[in-house]
Amino acid sequence: MPRTLGAYVHVPFCASRCGYCDFNTYTAAELQRDGTTVSVATYADRVISQIQQGHLARPDSREIETVFFGGGTPTLMPANELVRILAALRSEYGLANDAEVTTEANPDSVTREYLQELHDGGFTRISFGHQSSASHVLQLLERTHTSGRTWDAVAWAREAGFEHVSVDLIYGSQAESDEDLVQTLAEVVKADIDHVSAYSLIVEPGTRMAAKVDRGEIAPASDDIAAHRYPIIDQTLSAHGFTWYEVSNWAKPGGECQHNIGYWRNHDWLGIGPGAHAHFEGTRMWNVKHPATWAAAIDSSESPWANSEVLTLDEQRREHIMLRLRLREGLPLDYLSEAGWSKAVEAVVEGLLEQHEDRVVLTDSGRLLADGLVARLWD
Repeated sequence: MPRTLGAYVHVPFCASRCGYCDFNTYTAAELQRDGTTVSVATYADRVISQIQQGHLARPDSREIETVFFGGGTPTLMPANELVRILAALRSEYGLANDAEVTTEANPDSVTREYLQELHDGGFTRISFGHQSSASHVLQLLERTHTSGRTWDAVAWAREAGFEHVSVDLIYGSQAESDEDLVQTLAEVVKADIDHVSAYSLIVEPGTRMAAKVDRGEIAPASDDIAAHRYPIIDQTLSAHGFTWYEVSNWAKPGGECQHNIGYWRNHDWLGIGPGAHAHFEGTRMWNVKHPATWAAAIDSSESPWANSEVLTLDEQRREHIMLRLRLREGLPLDYLSEAGWSKAVEAVVEGLLEQHEDRVVLTDSGRLLADGLVARLWD
């Protein structure tokens, strides 16, 4: 399979910080307190400088096939600034004619006019962070939008001409009931979208939610509840034309996120912005994490890379197992050692894997235990 080339652009701005989030993101107040000149107004110029300064090291003559703006909330930036960044990537590296260009967005960070400008500037796909339709769940997660705003934004994106529209869900939170999830899914399947990502809540150390759990203010998230809710999601989406293509992702035919498939197939991508990672054929590189440090390097025309590592063949094999097993297309058996083959046979007998000629694929039960299966197959 030919290796694709993608580009990830990290936008670290958030209007407010969600209590569960441990991403490399910052509110305006946090950046001001840190004394940095990085802001929504200055960010695009620095991103474009990183693209133009040559620190991304073009791996070969391939054009970029996918671009993903993530964060943070990229749509806190003016639409024309995101379009300018995309134009710089096109100028320096070239974009394939059918390139997939995605941005993440909070529903309350866009307008009809904003989405039209993005689409006209070359964006083809948008992913809205919906999380839940239950107001008390949104409150626990410290989300700023209302449920109805998501569906307005979806309609505006379709009116603007976006080819693909996705929503993200978070399930298994302490405030959510089965009925809440069923109601959320009922709204999701009525919406004009072709992709859904659904992630179980993980309470990460150092977050505000983790502090509340430590103080006994809220209960820990339950793996058992998450395992109970996953089949509800899968069965509902499957009944309405969505098919799982990765453990946490479902799409209607043709709606799969090609950029993320590039990650799971361990292909190559550029990493732009503070903390962004890149990968080229077994070599990983990452930018310095804090926006102020990253900006200082860019302003001085110095490399913003923090470090890099060259993975051994065995490390690359393990990464392939970890990533590709999660895909519906399955894991090619030639990535497994002799011991891994033996473990795979055991998992087939246990009903966790199915063998399809030269690969193994997760069963419905296996999807619930994917991480544990990866550890077994590494041996």
